[in-house]
Order: sequence, then structure tokens, then C-alpha cells
Amino acid sequence: MGLHKPTAPPQSNIKSRKRQLSTDNTKKETEVSLRLTNFVLSYVSHQLTSEQRSQIFVLLQKKTKRKEIALLVGCSQSTLSREIKRNSTEKGNYLWDKAHAKAMERRRRTTANCAKDPAILWEALDLLREEDWSPEQISADMKKRGKHISHELIYRHIRADKSGELASHCRHKMKYNRHGRPDRTTKVRNIPDRVSIHQRPPEADGTRFGDWEMDTIVGKDGKGAIVTLTERSTNMILMERLPEGKHPEPLAKVVIRLLFPYRNTIRSITTDNGSEFCAHHLISKALAPKGTKNSNMVFFADSYASWQKGAIENANKLIRQYIPKGTDFSTLTDAFIRSVQHKINRRPRKKLNFHSPKSVFFRQIDNFALAS
Repeated sequence: MGLHKPTAPPQSNIKSRKRQLSTDNTKKETEVSLRLTNFVLSYVSHQLTSEQRSQIFVLLQKKTKRKEIALLVGCSQSTLSREIKRNSTEKGNYLWDKAHAKAMERRRRTTANCAKDPAILWEALDLLREEDWSPEQISADMKKRGKHISHELIYRHIRADKSGELASHCRHKMKYNRHGRPDRTTKVRNIPDRVSIHQRPPEADGTRFGDWEMDTIVGKDGKGAIVTLTERSTNMILMERLPEGKHPEPLAKVVIRLLFPYRNTIRSITTDNGSEFCAHHLISKALAPKGTKNSNMVFFADSYASWQKGAIENANKLIRQYIPKGTDFSTLTDAFIRSVQHKINRRPRKKLNFHSPKSVFFRQIDNFALAS
């Protein structure tokens, strides 16, 4: 039985295979070139381009795996997933033109591009350093002056500052603590003629003008004290050193002197059960409107219920930015204490539509004067 000599493939088949190999190589080269181009574009702009979004759309229509799509488009899988999630339609369909329009609109709304104007960013960070305003307060104040920068961008720069210098100007130093509220009964015997907060008029809910809260902050080792007051609706702060410490009668005289110019607008004062406030009757007698049957002006919160006088607790935290716990009060000048008061009262507040407590407070005083 003879062996068959293998026959050579036809010349046409050889040429066809060569053409196929050449086509495959060209396709691979194009694919690699495309990946490289997409990678460079993404690296340079840090944003997906309209061409890349168009590719994503086509590859999704072909049911291509996301891992392969990311490789072909030149982005990470997380970037691809985020792109599809953020820029798909409400029905979950990814349409490249609508996706690109949504991305551009979001980019226009955000003020990350404000970083292109270093002057705006520097002004924002200067406000943080000089005034200790929150990023939200800075953003709102600059917006009123026609300079747009988002509070998120300011926060990003604070977090990026590894020295911690920017964070030191934030109220919470970028650290937040949450505490529960204990429910305890009140058993106070150290304050004669004490009137409970539960007897305070229901109108004193923090929305009307003229309701105040009062507290003290103490210095290192309990030596030295500062009395603090805040008007609840405007967050206006008054504060002054107590020359004789937390002695009740001298404290009452300081409070009377601070509030006396506004006595016609005062409706209530809420405080805690510290023995330094046991001369509250002197405050009520001096500040109560003439001719009133019930001259009591001072109401006392429940024990262990600091949230019942949250406005002054918040004010004290703001003050502690400048006068931290453990500060030796003998090193503080009266001028410095006044400067702290003025600085806090100049801060724009969100609850006041980013007006300052000082401006809103005196506007209310003017309204009272006109009405009387």
C-alpha cells in the first residue's frame, strides 16, 4: 500500500490566510492604539471624553463585559461603574450623548473649576484662617459677592493639608463626636425660688426674638470665669470676664449691665442649675418690663439636659475655638475677649440665610424701636 504524498494547499488559500493574519494584526494594533489614546486622554483630563462615552455605549450594546470595556476605553472598572451609575437615564439606560450632557452639567454646577482661579481659592482660605468661618459660611458669603466656590472644594483643601493648619481653624477640627442624651430627673436644692423651664412660656421656642440663654465657662483648674449669653433666634453672643469669679451677686450685676441696653426686648433667660445663678431674682427685677405682674425672667433647665439650652452650648463651643479648655484666664485681656465676641458675631450663619448674628440682631432691635 503506497503512501500518499501530502498535497500543498492551494495558493489562493495561503494568500487568504495571510490577509486574515494581517487583518487580525492590524485590528490588534488599532485596539492597542485606541487603549493607549484613551488612557492618555483620561490621564490628562481626569474626565471621560465624549468619544469614550460613545465607546462605552457601543460596547454595552454588544453585551461586552465591563472588565473588557474598561480596558478598551482606558479607565478603571470603578470609574466605569461610577460613570454608568451616575449618568444613566432614570430607566437605567446608558445613552452616551445624554450621559455626556449630564456630566458636563454637573461639572458646570460644581465649582471645582474655581481652582483655575487661584485668587478665589486663596480668598476662601484666607477667610478660613482669619475669621474661622466654616466652609459653608465662606461659600455662601463669597457667592453673595459674585465669587463662586463650593464648600466641598474648601473641605477638600482642608483635608489635603497634611500640616493640619487649615483644620485647626474649623470648629470641630474635622472631628465629630455624637453623644446620647441621658434622661434623668431634676433634684435641685441649691437655687432658691427656682422656676423650671417647664414653666417657661411655650412661645419661647427659639423662633421669636428676645429669648436668651446664659452660661459660664471657666479657666484652668476652675480659676477665673467668663459669663456668656446668646439671643436664641439670632445667635448674637455677649460675653465678659467675671472679676470675682462665679460669685452669684457680682455675676448678676455683669449680666444686668450686658443686657440692660436691650431690656425692652428681653422676654426670657434660660440657664442651668449652677449655684452661680442663685441670684437670678436680681436679674429678673432689673430687666423685667415695668408693670408686669410676674417679674420672673430666668428659667432653669433640667439637670443633665444641656440640649434644653442648646443655643448657649453651641455658642460656648464656638468660643472654645479661641479660648480652649485649660486656658489660664489670667493671661487673657478684656480686649481679646471682646475681639472673640465680635469675631463670632460677624460670622454668616446658615439659619440666618448667611447673614451675621450682629446684623440680624440690630435689625430686630430697630424693629422693636419702630413698633414701640
